[in-house]
Amino acid sequence: MRIGEIAALVGVSTRTVRHYHHLGLLPEPERRANGYRDYRLRDAVALARVRRLTELGLSLDEIRDVLADDQGKELREVLLELDADLARQQEAIAARRARLAALLSEADLHPESTVSPDLAAVLDALPHGGSEFAEFDRQVIALIETGVDEAARAEFLEMFRPFTEPAAVERGEDLYRRLDELTGVPPDDPRIAELAADLADHIPAEMAAVMVDSLAPPGGGAPGAEQVQGAEWLDTLLGELPPAQLAVFRRMVALLMERR
Repeated sequence: MRIGEIAALVGVSTRTVRHYHHLGLLPEPERRANGYRDYRLRDAVALARVRRLTELGLSLDEIRDVLADDQGKELREVLLELDADLARQQEAIAARRARLAALLSEADLHPESTVSPDLAAVLDALPHGGSEFAEFDRQVIALIETGVDEAARAEFLEMFRPFTEPAAVERGEDLYRRLDELTGVPPDDPRIAELAADLADHIPAEMAAVMVDSLAPPGGGAPGAEQVQGAEWLDTLLGELPPAQLAVFRRMVALLMERR
């Protein structure tokens, strides 16, 4: 058989046959006097075996290992690993479909509905009440949560649980209202210092420690306002705030650093 004939017989392309030759998955057959490959039944059987293994989902490297083992032990091990991988994929797909079903059942479906269920539960419990700053805060929380490693996500969300207690929700609504009132005022407004102190008191100890550690200068020490002013992550996340609100948060972080 010529290369086109064996390719058609097994249902692959001639390019695939040549690629398998190049990778060593299919031995090179003897050549005729005119230089063309002369494929026999054993070559077609070997090619069909490679195709069946690829259809099972094995990589070409795995197929090479399988074909090098004469006793079939390698094939069993590879197939068991493949089965385990497929089981994990099925679980992931089932979880995604369950999440989609929950989303599709919502009457008021909007882009924020696509956050994780755990984050959605936290956001629903946090105060908002139409506050512009509350909406900004929720967006920042969702943004940070998206980049948190899966293993640390539960711990990250747990830091927000104290804010969902009834007394904390009431304090949060008052703080949001006061922050909204600073829109359009200069950054030396006399209300800034008191509001910054109240916000620092409102931050749970665990979250305050994380914030301070993320802003600590190299080599340790107690950073002052100049470190807060130049903190890249703070400038990035809060840079769009009105000047007075930004001043509140810089002073709040400076207070947390001093207390630490």
